[in-house]
Amino acid sequence: MKDKLKIGVIGAGSFASRRHIPTVVKSSDAELAALCRRDKEKLKIMADHFNCKNTFTDYRKMLDKMEMDAVLVTTPHALHYEHAKAALEKGLHVMIEKPMAVSSREAQELADISRAKNLAVVVALNPPFWSHTTYAKNIIESGVIGEIEAVNISYICNAQHVFGQIPMPESVPGVTPPTLFRADTELGGGGYLVDSGSHLISELLWVTGLNAVEVCAVMDNPELDMRASVNMNLDNRAICSISCIGDSGVSRRLHNIYFGSEATMYVEGMPFKVTICKPDEKPFVASDDNMPQVPQPVDNLINVILGRSKNLCSADDGLAVVKVMEAAYNSAKTSEKIFL
Repeated sequence: MKDKLKIGVIGAGSFASRRHIPTVVKSSDAELAALCRRDKEKLKIMADHFNCKNTFTDYRKMLDKMEMDAVLVTTPHALHYEHAKAALEKGLHVMIEKPMAVSSREAQELADISRAKNLAVVVALNPPFWSHTTYAKNIIESGVIGEIEAVNISYICNAQHVFGQIPMPESVPGVTPPTLFRADTELGGGGYLVDSGSHLISELLWVTGLNAVEVCAVMDNPELDMRASVNMNLDNRAICSISCIGDSGVSRRLHNIYFGSEATMYVEGMPFKVTICKPDEKPFVASDDNMPQVPQPVDNLINVILGRSKNLCSADDGLAVVKVMEAAYNSAKTSEKIFL
């Protein structure tokens, strides 16, 4: 019987402790080989919690000394490229937290390296790993609502605590509290559009299967935005808009509308609900029973490495999101439309 896949973590912090590391620990096909983060005290807390004996404060030493099959990169946004590239060059498969990188040049290089070395890169953008967005994608692909003519995506919430703008709540989940790297424009690579807006861009592109060809954006602060509006033309002539607000007075609201040539699909959350409305017909509301079961990013990485399934969010998917994200910031800074 083949040994379990050995997986290390670069950036063993709050979010990794909530979503990704528990998946490794529970997997019958993988084991947690090593943890890396710079803060020694918090690293020990993480190691004790997950019973991991191998810890490092320098990712280079971890890559040099540990025998591993894959690495999870869950570091601040602007460090994803450096850490993922180093892992790929060591011949390791990689899961990268969103966004894949903070520039299209970096994302393209990671995609090129992974392709040349035949290594998997799974990007942990939410839509490919959420049941309701997978359901929405299946509905569009089946032709139920016809050709996409327009899309409105709105995510309005309050994330000021992770940007250091308000005190961190004591109830924030995770083995260790989040760091405030998002408040640092160099580490964060931007503002709220980078942090949560990348998921919204992913949903638009992944669910519709279309590509953006023109991007125009306005932001409250193009260096560290908390409010952004991004308008796009897609390659089928559909008109799309994304509203992304991270300093709302309400904790969380999501309302997305897909306008097809034959029907309209509404996505609301959280919790998520999908409603399909056809002219002169009673609306159909999808329940949990209608939603497909979807693996988490780490499960997908493991299955891709073992040849069991396809990559649900590949380097090319991550690159497409970074291109739109980069164009949005360039547009907001220059007040010009950006062509892709």
